Amino acid sequence: MKILKSAALLQMALITQLGMAQAQEHPMGFFVTSIGLGDGANLGGLDGADAHCDALATAARIEGRTWRAYLGTQEGGKRGVSARYRIGSGPWYNAHGELVASDLDELHLSPNIIKRTAVDENGKKINGVGDNPNEHDILTGSMADGMAYFPWAEGDHTCSNWTSNGEGSAQVGHHDRHGGGNTSWNSAHGSRGCGQEALNGTGGAGLFYCFAAD
Repeated sequence: MKILKSAALLQMALITQLGMAQAQEHPMGFFVTSIGLGDGANLGGLDGADAHCDALATAARIEGRTWRAYLGTQEGGKRGVSARYRIGSGPWYNAHGELVASDLDELHLSPNIIKRTAVDENGKKINGVGDNPNEHDILTGSMADGMAYFPWAEGDHTCSNWTSNGEGSAQVGHHDRHGGGNTSWNSAHGSRGCGQEALNGTGGAGLFYCFAAD
């Protein structure tokens, strides 16, 4: 019995060491924010969202990288900023050293983004379908290909370019690729509003994706 127990402990130690080695070999370049800014979809615009990504990464002791929020914007008469082109060219790994996507094409066509891999900056899972509360609605303001909405698209998809905590709507994705028959990680549906309660009401918490763009 002691021999079996020792073997099991050794196996666990080897698995832990392997995970640590993977994380060191591939520095984190992707995470879901562990917390939002607490003011609904008012993130202080793209600059405020980027700063939040940087602050969370720094608190997790990941330094020396340029962080960008995966968020799009809208502009009158032309396309706004596309989330796709804010985040560099990859590859991106999560906090456990697991590859999320090698490049932009893989990210938008066949990414390794599911509940297990779409973890926060500390490597912790984000609540999804089946958890209480469900927080799988991740703010993006993006179409499925990562591009900003066309200028003729009706309605608000970015909560006034991430400055509204009241009227409007934000396009969200499901980090767990689950719920309502929609498996899109970045463009599942629009929110019911931009305030914190409205986001909570549809299964969100004002969280968003952060990518290392360097």
